[in-house]
Amino acid sequence: MNIAALDPGRDKCGFAVLDMDGEILCQRVIETKNLINEVTAAKAEYGFSRLLMGNGTTSKIAHKRLDEVPDLEIIVRDEYRTTELARGEYWKAHPPKGWRRLLPVTMQVPPVPVDDFVAVILARRFLKEQEEKES
Repeated sequence: MNIAALDPGRDKCGFAVLDMDGEILCQRVIETKNLINEVTAAKAEYGFSRLLMGNGTTSKIAHKRLDEVPDLEIIVRDEYRTTELARGEYWKAHPPKGWRRLLPVTMQVPPVPVDDFVAVILARRFLKEQEEKES
């Protein structure tokens, strides 16, 4: 079984699908206006029945919209410090090149939105919690 995660935003959302081992199957930034279509299509492709969602400012609006997706359990989670952590994950996946590699990554801003990395962090946090409950 796979699990999806969403970092909802006003204009864009981070979205990811992971397997139960935490391996990323899908990771992208989607436009909020396409949220229902994107989640429905990903649900059909990856077969998840649970979606983790960050509890940010627009989470209530996103939750109402996602109620339209059939057979989807929505689990709201705290997204404390996820953006900061996502920036670090971005730089691990895309190390700076050229003169930028001389600057500490903590002083740099990624050139693209990192909302999709936030979604991955939310999913992995949840999977870790589930693993700890089982042990």
